[in-house]
Amino acid sequence: MAVLEAHDVVKEFAGFRAVNGVTLALEEGKIHALVGPNGAGKTTLFNLFTGFLHPTSGRILLFGEDATALRPDQIARRGVARSFQVTSLFEQLTALEHILLALASRDVVSRSWWSGTSALRAFEPRARQLLDQAGLSAVAARPASSLPYGQKRALEIALALALDPRLLLLDEPTAGMSLEDVRRTIDLVQRVREGRTVLLVEHNMGVVGELSDRVIVMQQGRIIADGAYEEVRHQPQVVTAYLGQVDV
Repeated sequence: MAVLEAHDVVKEFAGFRAVNGVTLALEEGKIHALVGPNGAGKTTLFNLFTGFLHPTSGRILLFGEDATALRPDQIARRGVARSFQVTSLFEQLTALEHILLALASRDVVSRSWWSGTSALRAFEPRARQLLDQAGLSAVAARPASSLPYGQKRALEIALALALDPRLLLLDEPTAGMSLEDVRRTIDLVQRVREGRTVLLVEHNMGVVGELSDRVIVMQQGRIIADGAYEEVRHQPQVVTAYLGQVDV
């Protein structure tokens, strides 16, 4: 089953085609990596898939239903969650409070959470479970402002998981990380993949090779290769577009 489909999707900005006729289908239960040089159109495509942008032409299907014109909140309610390239957390809230609010946002009964904290307590066991899954149990009571960069990125993934998504989109999840934090993030993505489909934008080809079941390579708004990592990484057009003229 295709979880997400793009059919001849085009996105233009003042005549410039950032995404140029993209057609693809994401397989259920797989980790897909979207790679390519800067300016290839990867983040634009992410924004199209999550409703932050709408296509100039073409169609996007989500779980078999047309999602071309849906807003981000409508797409999220259909089981899609994403992280962003730049961390965006409430600096004074603790890691636990972040997850509690994310869990409450999904629950109709808890829509009055702003009137007090009692409604949030029911979510604490699940919140602590998510923090443990992300390797953040020891820092649950610390404000986001005090967390090192790698833990902030892990907290953002935990926030996405609080929505219990069927499709998880991760935009540059290891960007700017130390080698140790990259290792933790790889392990985290491997742990949370069960029961869901993952699409990640990633420049670290070591991460791509270790995590992905399938690699989609973009250049100048188009898909130029699509397949298993070992199949695509030696293709001449991929070497030229993404790795330069050096084979690996």
